[in-house]
This record gives sequence, structure tokens and C-alpha cells, in this order.
Amino acid sequence: MQVFRLDDLDAERAANEGAYLRFLRERNMSAGLYALDAGAIDPQKPHDQDEIYFVVSGRASVTVGEESTAVARGSVVYVPAGVPHRFHHISEDLRVLVVFSPPEA
Repeated sequence: MQVFRLDDLDAERAANEGAYLRFLRERNMSAGLYALDAGAIDPQKPHDQDEIYFVVSGRASVTVGEESTAVARGSVVYVPAGVPHRFHHISEDLRVLVVFSPPEA
């Protein structure tokens, strides 16, 4: 069993001075923590994997393909492989659990 604490993951991500920390990679999936501060620009490009985003904290809007919606703590967003997507109008520091399947390269 592997157990992760969000506070520990966020501290490790910040110590590495990056917006994203992959903390799990298995045969069929990977998981990471993505963080964007209020007002930040999300530089994401489409991925080769399906993704699920679970918003742990913060507020923003997200656009997936041609659709946009507001997200906040507790929101879950599915993004199919290859579809353009990004967070924007980030009004509160955003912390998002990301699950990729198959695992990200």
C-alpha cells in the first residue's frame, strides 16, 4: 500500500519549484499534483492520455475543447486524450489531483 498526504506532496512540489509533481506511476495509470497560483497562466498542451482532474482547493474556470465551466473544491473534470484544455481565471490558488491513464510518459 502507498499512502500520500496532500500537504507533503505540495511541499515536495514547491521545493522542486514546479507546478506539477508526479507522485505515482504504475502500469495502467499515473497521478500527480498540479498547482497554479491565483492569476497564473496555465501552459498545458493536450496530452496523449485520458485525464481526470479532482480540484482539491481553489477556484478557476477550465476549458476543455470548446466547453468552459467554473471549478472549485470538489469538482471533477474528465479530459479525453488529445483534447486541448487549460485552467484560466484562477481567482484562488488552485491545487488539483491529476490521474492519467495510461500513465504519462
